[in-house]
Amino acid sequence: MAQEFIIEAFSRDVKGRGASRRLRREERKIPAIVYGGQKDAVSISIWHNELKKALENEAFYSHILTVELDGKKESVILKDLQRHPYKPLLTHADFLRVDKDHEIHVNVPLHFINEATAPTVKLHGGVPTHQMNEVEVICLPQNLPEYIEVDMQDIEMDQVIHLSDLQLPKGVRVAALIQGEDHDLPVVSVHLPRGTKADEAEDAEEEEGEEEVKPKEKGKDKE
Repeated sequence: MAQEFIIEAFSRDVKGRGASRRLRREERKIPAIVYGGQKDAVSISIWHNELKKALENEAFYSHILTVELDGKKESVILKDLQRHPYKPLLTHADFLRVDKDHEIHVNVPLHFINEATAPTVKLHGGVPTHQMNEVEVICLPQNLPEYIEVDMQDIEMDQVIHLSDLQLPKGVRVAALIQGEDHDLPVVSVHLPRGTKADEAEDAEEEEGEEEVKPKEKGKDKE
């Protein structure tokens, strides 16, 4: 069963920094806005602690959320989140309305599976390097995946998995790839760490090869 997130919202008529500070201090709420679609933007406030708790769930960032305001519900995605520069507090949230007939751009987390058990890692000492942990996708709201799996089971030493190698659900595209092959960025790779025996052997072979190609010094002819 799909997880559902419902955000209780309240109308917010008074705006400005002073009003926002009072909202956070006295009511334990934060200002937010719902915008997009064919409707006007609406200023709302939401419970600070409820949002903070919801954010502990990774799925919240890549899920269709429900904002309930004055008995009416709207489907949205979290588009932006502002935090206090040094305190563990949220200060503002932006929610974008979604329509089942219009595609959305959403950052979806990557889940690297079978990484610890991959022979390259477990048996041969390879070290995975993650170049990215999330990817921006384009899809209709009903096709939005909670995450995208990257199966590391058969990855080989020195292999690089790129965006174009990802196994995407039906109806989902990677935003970067639309811009061309130059944007087919690396996602994860596996290499031996520097200083391993394999590296030392390789360096020794290179040094030996260099010695072999050095020209011999000319000696005097024997009388």
